Amino acid sequence: MPLEVISPRRALFAESIAPTWRSPLLRLTTAWAVLFALFAGDWAEMIRQYWDISTYNHILLVPLIIGWLIWQRAAELARLIPRAWWPGLILVAGSLFVWLLGDISGTATVSHLGLVAAMQSAVITLLGLRVAWALLFPLAYGLFLVPVGEELVPMLQMITAQITIALTHASGIPAIIDGVFIDTPAGLFEVAEACSGVKFLVAMMALGTLVSHVCFRSWPRRIAFMITAVILPILANGVRAWGTIYIAQSQGIAFAAGFDHIFYGWIFFALVMAALLALGWRYFDRQVDDPFIDGQLIASAGWPDRFERLNGNGWSMLAALAAVALAAVLWSSQARSVEAELPESIALPDIEGWERTSSQHAYPWEARASGADHRLVASYRDNQGRTVDVIYALYAAQEDGREAGAFGEGALPDGTEWRWLATAGAPLNGSGARLQALGTHQRVAYTWLRHGDWTGSSRLRLKLANMQDRLFAEPNPTIMLILSAEDTPTQDARETLSAFLQSTAPLPEWMDAVAGLD
Repeated sequence: MPLEVISPRRALFAESIAPTWRSPLLRLTTAWAVLFALFAGDWAEMIRQYWDISTYNHILLVPLIIGWLIWQRAAELARLIPRAWWPGLILVAGSLFVWLLGDISGTATVSHLGLVAAMQSAVITLLGLRVAWALLFPLAYGLFLVPVGEELVPMLQMITAQITIALTHASGIPAIIDGVFIDTPAGLFEVAEACSGVKFLVAMMALGTLVSHVCFRSWPRRIAFMITAVILPILANGVRAWGTIYIAQSQGIAFAAGFDHIFYGWIFFALVMAALLALGWRYFDRQVDDPFIDGQLIASAGWPDRFERLNGNGWSMLAALAAVALAAVLWSSQARSVEAELPESIALPDIEGWERTSSQHAYPWEARASGADHRLVASYRDNQGRTVDVIYALYAAQEDGREAGAFGEGALPDGTEWRWLATAGAPLNGSGARLQALGTHQRVAYTWLRHGDWTGSSRLRLKLANMQDRLFAEPNPTIMLILSAEDTPTQDARETLSAFLQSTAPLPEWMDAVAGLD
């Protein structure tokens, strides 16, 4: 059967695209296919987060929104002639270098940002400056494809707790706040991670950015609307938490929890979103038929002329882009193979004035270091009966699944009854936290990280050091040390930890000695 008989729709679609756009779009599609194929694992992980993590569910709509934004510009884009631009390859290479840094250090947010930026840079490279200028907002909106926001949870928990206690007192309910715990006559409430409101905030920021662009022309109004889009969900989440406490005082905790899940979980966010749009409605100053871009103005602008001298052959640039992407993958493979040599076995030493003892906790606790190459756990007791728990973890390298101090790892393991209560200043640049379980059991935990000659608690510093190791093939092991003690009627946790530290050698040297690095 003749081809033209079985594929009229395909022929009609091809004819609807201006001839000057057909080859550039084919090259761009090919470039994106290469980026998807070479980095399929990263894209699969991003999509899994969109689907499985409620904080990022809204991102499933972002590709559709970007497509709609481009469609709104289609008529004006037809006035432009896409031309491939050599300097765009620098942007592609820079974006993939960002991906490389994230990949070799196990920093998913950085690697995901690099991949999205590479897709954006491919547009600039293969369609040119004028088209990129016309597509500036849709391209920038693509940054919302990066799943980010969970890092804000601790801060939002504290803000929500402060708003909640203020409203609770204002409503006449006696309450005491301790970190993220609020004690009321009806019971003890926790502003948990799920109650931080981060999913409200990140989704509202995506919505606010879209509405600011589509519905406003005035920059002051856009800025004011975005500020509202950030503040409103934070305040609303505090009201949500207070509402649960308020209802619990008369109806009981079980009823309040069910009401929170049904009403606040399914309806409240929609009401907050409607309130945001209602607040901005009267100030919308873009007419429905106003074009988003002026294709003729962009086509005749003079400022890109000097840069367009570097325009070139699109197929050559497509080949160069694919080569850069392949080089990034190969470099990553080589760098990820760099690991420090570790001894076959290690052991915690004897400490003067302290003896090894069995772990006996008022409530079970154990720090998590699931990806460590060596992991040691012990308890020490002195002649006064004071007890310290020691967790020592040694890593040959840092990456996904074996990262010191990663979320859910360390002194506050995920999926247990232990919760962060307050900071507890640790000596020697460590990080300290007071933890609580079931509202009654408390302990203090100090955490130190060591890499090369550096000792501290900054995960960013550790990631940068690991990036340097792998980029230049100079591996150093990483050590994580956690010291923890219970607060009981007969033991002060901080005094106990201080006494233990005084009994050891200088901490950095002690950590190195356990790993056999001295």
